[in-house]
Amino acid sequence: MGAMTATEPRFETDPVLITGMSGSGLSSAARVFEDKGFYVAHNIPAQIMVDLFELCASENSPVDRLAVVTDVRTRMFEGSLLEVRHQLRERNMAPTMLFMDARDDVLIRRFDSVRRTHPLQGGDSLQDGIERERRAIADVRANADIVIDTSSLSIHDLRRAIEASFGDSSRDKPHVTVKSFGFKHGAPLDIDLMLDVRFLPNPYWVPELRDYRGIDQPVADYVLSRPAVDGFISRFEDMFETMLDGYRHEGKNFITVGVGCTGGHHRSVAIAEEIGRRLATRGDLEVNVLHRDIERH
Repeated sequence: MGAMTATEPRFETDPVLITGMSGSGLSSAARVFEDKGFYVAHNIPAQIMVDLFELCASENSPVDRLAVVTDVRTRMFEGSLLEVRHQLRERNMAPTMLFMDARDDVLIRRFDSVRRTHPLQGGDSLQDGIERERRAIADVRANADIVIDTSSLSIHDLRRAIEASFGDSSRDKPHVTVKSFGFKHGAPLDIDLMLDVRFLPNPYWVPELRDYRGIDQPVADYVLSRPAVDGFISRFEDMFETMLDGYRHEGKNFITVGVGCTGGHHRSVAIAEEIGRRLATRGDLEVNVLHRDIERH
């Protein structure tokens, strides 16, 4: 089969490369993409990955949405995932790289629960295997388009996170996810910018607001009416505008903004909603808002 030229893209959406830490939810992510109508190929070595993409993009191929999952087992073969992505970009089949991650303690708990050893563990501890894998794929994570931290996500939360990043996003617009969270549950690993809104008065200490959430109008009104809020968000918009120019220059099309308060119920939710609303009104961004901890206690 001859090589495709740079003018022959045929996929309906950009193909996706799914990779990440063992135990971080690669199989669960693959099922989400299958449900979204993607043809999902598992554990394809880098040496033949370009051939697979060209086959699926050929004129008579039935595949118009492609996702490829690759984990530590394929790294026994020669070839680099970053080299593959570069070759695919040269063929006008630019893939979006999704990196799945989780905290070490979560990965250890997951491996223990299914009584499995880590692929790089050998005769050493599970922690040793995880550390080896982190070192081996640090450059891949650093160059990923999207990082999803599954430490605190249920399978339903994971589906929402993937759909927020890949749902109906335009290829021509940067995609921004604004995610609220609670610091007491740990800061997310998958954010590019972090805003700490714990300087605002906490509606939790207002009895009539405690049982509401930041998506509810009484809490939203309370938080957004604080004197410092409008200036805070306006300054963030100014900073984001400057950073957005740099992101565009570097080809970074997926940006995640984290907004944190103590529990992730009130302040961060209301601020994330307002930031998402303001960014959406620009018209040059695809914006989604997620609330990681809004149902947690």
